[in-house]
Amino acid sequence: MKFTLKPYQSEAVDDILRTLERAHLLHSDNGVSSSVGLSATTGAGKTVMAAAVIESLFWGNDKFGTDPDPGAVVIWFSDDPSLNEQTKDRLRQASEKFTYDQLITIKPPFSRSKLKPGKVYFLNTQRLSKTSLLTRRTDLEDEGAFESMTTVASPDLQGWTIWETIGNTIADPDLTVYLILDEAHRGFNTRTSSEKPTLIRQLINGHAGQPPIPIVWGISATIERFNDAMKEAHADDSRRALPSVQVDPIRVQESGLVKDVIDLDIPNEAGNFDTVLVRRATTKLKDSSVRWERYAKAEGSAEAVKPLLILQAPNTPDPEQIGMALDEILRVMPELSGDSVRHVFGDHTTQKFGSWEVEWIEPQRVESTTSVRVLVAKDAISTGWDCPRAEVLVSFRPATDQTHITQLLGRMVRNPLARRVPGDERLNSVDCILPFFDRTTAGNVAKFLSGAIGELPGGGGKKVLLDGRELQRNPLVPDLVWSAWDILPTETMPQRGSRPVKRLVALAQALSVDGVRPGALAEVETFMATVLDSLALRHKDQLKAAMEEVGTVRGLTISGRRKTGKLTYTEFIEGADDRAIRVGFEGAKKAFGADVAQAYVNHLAGEDDDDDDGLREAYVRVSGLAIVKVIREKVDREADDLAATWFAEHRVAIKELSDERQQVFEEIRAEATAPQRGELKRPRTRMEDYAVVDEDGQTAIAPLADRHLMSDDNGEFPLSSLNDWEYEVVQSELARKSCKGWYRNPARAAVDSLSVTYRDVVGNWRSMHPDFIFFNQVGGQIRPSIVDPHGHHLEDSLVKLKALVRFAGDYGSEFHRIEALAKVNGKMRVLDLQDERVRSGILASDKVPLELYTSELAVDYDTSSESG
Repeated sequence: MKFTLKPYQSEAVDDILRTLERAHLLHSDNGVSSSVGLSATTGAGKTVMAAAVIESLFWGNDKFGTDPDPGAVVIWFSDDPSLNEQTKDRLRQASEKFTYDQLITIKPPFSRSKLKPGKVYFLNTQRLSKTSLLTRRTDLEDEGAFESMTTVASPDLQGWTIWETIGNTIADPDLTVYLILDEAHRGFNTRTSSEKPTLIRQLINGHAGQPPIPIVWGISATIERFNDAMKEAHADDSRRALPSVQVDPIRVQESGLVKDVIDLDIPNEAGNFDTVLVRRATTKLKDSSVRWERYAKAEGSAEAVKPLLILQAPNTPDPEQIGMALDEILRVMPELSGDSVRHVFGDHTTQKFGSWEVEWIEPQRVESTTSVRVLVAKDAISTGWDCPRAEVLVSFRPATDQTHITQLLGRMVRNPLARRVPGDERLNSVDCILPFFDRTTAGNVAKFLSGAIGELPGGGGKKVLLDGRELQRNPLVPDLVWSAWDILPTETMPQRGSRPVKRLVALAQALSVDGVRPGALAEVETFMATVLDSLALRHKDQLKAAMEEVGTVRGLTISGRRKTGKLTYTEFIEGADDRAIRVGFEGAKKAFGADVAQAYVNHLAGEDDDDDDGLREAYVRVSGLAIVKVIREKVDREADDLAATWFAEHRVAIKELSDERQQVFEEIRAEATAPQRGELKRPRTRMEDYAVVDEDGQTAIAPLADRHLMSDDNGEFPLSSLNDWEYEVVQSELARKSCKGWYRNPARAAVDSLSVTYRDVVGNWRSMHPDFIFFNQVGGQIRPSIVDPHGHHLEDSLVKLKALVRFAGDYGSEFHRIEALAKVNGKMRVLDLQDERVRSGILASDKVPLELYTSELAVDYDTSSESG
């Protein structure tokens, strides 16, 4: 893969591969057809995950421990040819292994008796219809042609229809057909033509003597719709539904793949294509362009992101008004030209907008055609395309058209760099100017988009602003506060299934690439050779037994006598041949990593040793080391210890690298099997809302506070995101004379957000983000404090509280206070997590947090202005 999978992507790929392996066994051993679903919200990278799965099917994957399926044939099916072409491009972008002749669009003429293994075939609904040249037959006798041939021929005199080709492929026992249904929830939508759902059912279940597809993998944003579609497709229960894989939308948001901020701009009143609004949108586009240029220069990137403005028109737009809007855009950004504007109307011809002649562009080409900076659209663009560089939207659709707006936003939430820009919320945001939303509607839309109501495509948890303004570092905050910030502990969330030695090798490679530690990989190989030599000597008896196991092949001979009908079983032992030993060595590569395992073989055999017996002995010895549990565990610990040493030793050098390279190191850090201490970065800019929305959707001006690390030009920070408890805590803490600064901790995994890692009730790794960090002057020093008012009524509140307790136990000495707060019976109560007695009581408790806050473990919250 060209792309490094995010932790949640890697876990989903692992789960899908395990499920597909089970599906393959069901079909090959028992002839059972099956289906599996992958559900992930918009922006999660479903195509990247699919690319990793297909790559593993074709070539195997050491990371996931999968062997290739030599008979794998993949059919990628959607209801839109343009979606298929976009998917082909994205598969090639995601993996360097896919060649053009492996990704094949099925279209006339297509004459194959069977599909070939190791290839992905793209098919759409239209190609299966009765009118398609791939399915129609010609009665040659009636036409009086080619009398010597059979009276019925395939289309265009081809040998096989597409149905026959697929049927022959399924029937071949050496081949396994995997059908991937893209946007699977739309496949059985009865609102489409009556033929479409029938065609998909026929493809999946077989018809007219054609066998069913063995394995169906549906990819959808909504797993329930796919499951319902599968039930509808095979109502007779002939296909087994295997457990679906569902990606947590919160982890998608935390990954940085999708944007964090949606800035809604709702004017009090506006006319059609109000030039003031268009001018405002263009100014935002221009500002974004400057920021991306500046960021690219700072990062040393060859090319900056070219942000896009979308001008969304009503279904029956006035061409003259669109022309006026384009004129206004050109006045603000005269560097643009006619080539910078395209449209995606249903009419694919050049459109006349005032004095402008605007050509049509395929939606799937908008992202890659960076010369296009302004896109005129109606509602068709809301589905079926991806354009991460779309950052500004001006929509002149009516306020009741909320569905179209949210669908369109679902196409705009991806970050163009496929990662969060550290510390700069402006470059992690999308601006939406919606003149036909009144203020009450706007408040409800803000709640909807932030996840308080319903679900936004791309997942909830976003910051939605009605009066968003950009904040900078507060110049009134003392430098000593920032110095205290720089050494705050934070934690990374572990990635499932990572091997310590592989992680160490990845770290060594990254350190070498960036010139931080040249020759680091050779150091790892030498270090691991020393460790393995020592362990082999210390556990020589166990190693000897393991080597004997590797060097033999055990089997069972079954004999039967016709007269008695009895069976006898005889065990046999044979010496392993080279192929069997190589198979055993695969286990060593999984345990120690391919680089270290092979390097140790060379170390044992000697690089100039041509003795085959010596080389054979080396492979057997390394394979034996890998199956001795105590040796493998000790190697893992040594690898983790060395990685921790190098991370600490090169901490400053890593922080001086570009954001992109720092992200690589953070991902390696997160590959540990346990939480690791990470590094917080100072925030650069921050977007906050200067409006608050009440329960009725009405907006008002947000209250302000001073001393926040990020502020406006007046040194103030809006408190719009605070609930009643949080507001009370902030007011009390700011009243303390010792308070020199504070920070509203972002509720997401980011380099400027203090994170505490924990396992949820089902064992998955999660991260929580305490609400506030306050900085107090204590004994002449600036000491940080975590103050976290958190609802005791929430389902996961006890798990999160225990996570904060564990964090306090590990890092408490670096804080002045770590406190969890809750309001009970009108009074704010505190659990002092710096107190060992309190921590022990919480960890031993299985009570709901409400009982903890009313117990003798808690005390009343001290609001005295004299306390520190």
